[in-house]
Amino acid sequence: MKIALIAPPYPLEEIPSPPLGLTYIAAVCEAVGAEVIIMDYIVRGYSPAKLQEELNAFDPDIVGTNCVTMNFKQAAAIIGIVKQTNPDIITLMGGPHVSFDSKNTLALYPQIDIIVKGEGEATVTQLLGVIHSREKWHTVRGIVFKDNGRIIATGRRPFIQDLDALPLPARHLLPMARYQALGYPVSIITSRGCPNQCIFCLGRRMVGHKVRFRSPQQIADEIEELISRGSCFINIADDLFTASKQRVKELCHELVKRKLNVSWSAFSRVNTIDAQTLKLMKSAGCHSVSFGIESGNPEMLKRVKKGVTVAQAKKASIACREAGIRGHASFIVGLPGETRETMKDSLILQKELEIESAYHFLAPFPGTAVRENIADYDLEILTHDWDQYNANRSIVKTAGLSPEQMDAFVHDAGEQNRKDWEALKVKYENKTATPYEQMQVGGFYRMEMIFKLLSQDILEQNCVFHTDSDTALKELCRRISAIAAQDQGFTEFTIKDLITKGYIQMEYSQGKTRFFWMHHSQQNPAH
Repeated sequence: MKIALIAPPYPLEEIPSPPLGLTYIAAVCEAVGAEVIIMDYIVRGYSPAKLQEELNAFDPDIVGTNCVTMNFKQAAAIIGIVKQTNPDIITLMGGPHVSFDSKNTLALYPQIDIIVKGEGEATVTQLLGVIHSREKWHTVRGIVFKDNGRIIATGRRPFIQDLDALPLPARHLLPMARYQALGYPVSIITSRGCPNQCIFCLGRRMVGHKVRFRSPQQIADEIEELISRGSCFINIADDLFTASKQRVKELCHELVKRKLNVSWSAFSRVNTIDAQTLKLMKSAGCHSVSFGIESGNPEMLKRVKKGVTVAQAKKASIACREAGIRGHASFIVGLPGETRETMKDSLILQKELEIESAYHFLAPFPGTAVRENIADYDLEILTHDWDQYNANRSIVKTAGLSPEQMDAFVHDAGEQNRKDWEALKVKYENKTATPYEQMQVGGFYRMEMIFKLLSQDILEQNCVFHTDSDTALKELCRRISAIAAQDQGFTEFTIKDLITKGYIQMEYSQGKTRFFWMHHSQQNPAH
């Protein structure tokens, strides 16, 4: 059985991690003996022609993809191309969007054969055993499909209780060197489940309200494996890493005991953290913690069932400073009942917290209480174009605010940061920046260049030169410099660094020099 799993394009500006959910599914497919590839179009250029070419080369029996709301339409279009290439391929789709909009999805996109709802590993394992016997699909809980024009939902599958029983994510199938070149962290999970009831979030419905924990030993084993393959920056993607302080303590002690050289971040809540826990996390390699504050207005926090207070937010920010950990506060604009006054309250709190912060716009995703019970709230959703659900501009209005007013508020709130950044870039160009400032701006330009290298397949299109290595490298950098609109010297420094680190390989043979990204099969523990 040959299975191709596809990671659809996702904006690199959103700093995507290697696709964790897809690598878990890949691992369970491999565990039942399937031949599996991951076609990752997050860090590679995408086109329908390229997809067809790669499908024809592998000739899969099954193609699966997953997505969130903002890249759902592109994922569905990809499945359409799969069916055009070979109508006999069985197509699967998973992820939060289709889990909660499965019937609409199947009605509008007949190219999708099966939707896998929620937590997918156990469902996919059972499904693969009967996938070529369509009449047996009815026996697999946790899927939705069409049968003679009728949409069949097979019912809910219980959550996986023993997370340690899952195989580790099949990251060996990913082009990890490309993510490492960007400097992005690798995501892991240490638990699943969220006990909270925020009306704008899907966490509780996707992974359950009861938190299930992986063992500290298995987590540390996975981190050791990542370090051995060159990934020392990790993001713990749990909905609530600090759901149990005792478990945090046990994991941190395990990481400290093994003396792992790793830097990691995590998501927390302001009512589940304190300076002592943060200090322990820092000793184990944690450098930053993100909090969903959402609003500075106490009534708003109650309305959205956040379950935290303004006082707790202030206390958590003080604890971060005391522990020497970077705190990050996230605020949402456009929650039900938003007014100029509630936004002003958020702005006041943002300044009082004195930690890094950012505003996002409410995106009422399928499956969220705010969308499903919209009549209960002072809120109007203005578009059902899923491409607009990226939290970068307002797509709702309230009785007191138009989307334009919300957009203007967020724009004005970020004005000083934009001015500071432009001033920093001027200092960088004038060579008056401090070493730290040089690193900030230079790092941004480097990442911008690598974005283009990856998303436009620049290296693939400029990979062979009929000359010696030194001349070839200079010519490659000249071309990249022109495409990326960067200084030649900066380009040469960046590309040489990527070659030194092994992310880009350079090979000379019989008068030809070839450049290529390191393939996953070349990435071994000796790296």
